[in-house]
Amino acid sequence: MLKFYFNGAPNPTKVALFLEETGLPCELIAVDTRKGDQFKPEFLKVNPNGKVPAIDDDGTFVFDSNAILLYLGEKTGKFMPANTPQSHAQLYSWLMFIATGLGPYSGQAVHFKHFAPKDLEYAHNRYQFEAHRHYKILDDHLARNKYMLGDTYTIVDMALWGWVRMGAFILGEEGFAKYPNVKRVLDEISARPAAVRALALKDKFTFKAEMDDEARHIMFGHLKTKAA
Repeated sequence: MLKFYFNGAPNPTKVALFLEETGLPCELIAVDTRKGDQFKPEFLKVNPNGKVPAIDDDGTFVFDSNAILLYLGEKTGKFMPANTPQSHAQLYSWLMFIATGLGPYSGQAVHFKHFAPKDLEYAHNRYQFEAHRHYKILDDHLARNKYMLGDTYTIVDMALWGWVRMGAFILGEEGFAKYPNVKRVLDEISARPAAVRALALKDKFTFKAEMDDEARHIMFGHLKTKAA
């Protein structure tokens, strides 16, 4: 049976949505990153990068949420676009836009908005600017398309949903309100029964809620290096 290593963060939640949409049987394995589970030797065998999500598909290890979505989409044939060069060009382009742009810049925007020392104005402004720039590109695209790849709900929309459901936390309520087309897709996907189930998976486990000094030193490795 497929083993799914996860927590409630945006990237694992994308994969949780796919698993719930397809009904693929899996064993849930909680990885509490605020306690350092991601650095345990048994997990590093699955993902040497020490991040969630990851899967073990009967001995085939796949890590990075977007790689997992592609792997499972291709394996099952579900939530993939038409099998044409043009459709796949759009699939790869937008999935990589989310993987290399929306996700990383959103993550850094969250870090400097909520967790970094408050005197780092340059970094905060840079990542807020980049997060907004990516949201604007997405919003313009979704003004012309029902979903990311046209009229078909695909793994790209799942990847998008994983991050934009945190839009208000990333940009602030007022900032997120600037992107009505992104919000439309977010609301539509969030109303799907599979999305409700995906969000509830984390509630089956107890994850550390506090971002205390111990958690900060575990999750933000540069602090550990600085202390040493």
